Amino acid sequence: MALRKQEQLYFAQRMLVLLDAGLPLLDSITLMHQSASPEWQKVMGLIAHHLSQGERFSQCLSMQHAIFDPAFIGLIRVSEESGEISLALRTIQQQLHTQIELHRRVQQALAYPVITLGSACLLMVAMIVWVIPVFSDVFSHFNARLPWSTQLLLNASQQFTLYFPAIGGGLALVAISSSLLWLRHPGFQKRCDQCLFQIPVIGDLFRQSALACWCRSLGYLMEAGLPALEAIRITAQTSNQWFCHDLSAHIFKSLAQGWSFGEALKRADPKQHFFDHETAQLLQIGSASGALASMLSNCADALEKQLTSRLTLLSHSLEPILVVFVGLLIGGLVIILYLPIFNLGQIV
Repeated sequence: MALRKQEQLYFAQRMLVLLDAGLPLLDSITLMHQSASPEWQKVMGLIAHHLSQGERFSQCLSMQHAIFDPAFIGLIRVSEESGEISLALRTIQQQLHTQIELHRRVQQALAYPVITLGSACLLMVAMIVWVIPVFSDVFSHFNARLPWSTQLLLNASQQFTLYFPAIGGGLALVAISSSLLWLRHPGFQKRCDQCLFQIPVIGDLFRQSALACWCRSLGYLMEAGLPALEAIRITAQTSNQWFCHDLSAHIFKSLAQGWSFGEALKRADPKQHFFDHETAQLLQIGSASGALASMLSNCADALEKQLTSRLTLLSHSLEPILVVFVGLLIGGLVIILYLPIFNLGQIV
C-alpha cells in the first residue's frame, strides 16, 4: 500500500537531516530503522538490507511494492547519476509540501459548506422524524382544517417516517455498491473523475487544482534532468486521477511518435477540457523556446495563486449565503408548524 504524501514528506525530511549531518546513506537508513515506528520498521529494514547488498537507493525504493511514488523514485534515480541525493530530497520535500498545502487549501475551502449543508440535512431529518410527529399528534385534536402548507409538511413527514428504514437501507446500499465499484472497476473511477470536473463552480476548482499539480510534478521532473518522455511517463504513474493519467498517457504517445510538446497537448486535449487556453499557450511557447521546465513551474505558481484567490472569494461568498439558506429553511419549517397555533382562535 502506497504511503500518503505526508508520510513520504516525513521520510524525505528525516533523510535530508541525516545526510546534511554528514552521515553516509546506509548509516542514515540504519539509524532511521532503529528509531522507526512499528509500521515503518519493515520498510526501513528492507531498504537497509538491499543497500547493504550493493543495490542502488532508487532500486531499493522501487522494490517496496509501490510504497513510494514513481516521481519520488525517479528524482532519486536522477540524483544518483550526479551524486546529489540531498538536492533530490530537497526537491522532493518542496514538491510534496506544495502539493499537500494546495490540497489543504481546497479541503479547507470546501469543508465549511459541506459541514453546514450536512448539519442542515441532519437537522431536517431529526425534525421530520421526531419533532413534526409530535405536532401532528397535537393537531389531530383540532376540529378545523389546517393550512395547506402545514398539512403538506405533516403528510411529507408521515411518508418519510414510514419509509425511513427503506430510505436509509437504500442509501447504505448505494454507498456500499459505489465503494465496491470504485475499488474494482477503473471504468467507474474514470467516469467519476469526468463528472467531478463537470460540477458547476466546484468542478473548475478541482480541474485547476489538478492542472497545477500536473504542471508542478512535470516541471520538477524535467528540472531534475529527466527527458520529457520519461517525465511524462512518471507524471502519469503518480497521478491520482484517471483523467490526468489518460491525458498524460496520450501526450506520451504523441511525443513518442515525434510530435512536438505543443502539438501533443492539442492532440491530447483538443477541446481544452483540462488545459485552459492561457496555460496551453504558455506551455507551447515554453516548448518552442526550450524553456518548458521553467514554464511549467511558472504556470503551476500562477495557477496556485489563482486557485487560492478563487477559494478565498468562494469561501467568503458562501458563508453568508449558507447562513441565510439554513436560516430560511429552519425558520420556514418552524413558521409552518406554528402557523395553526398562531390561528388557534379560529381553528378551535
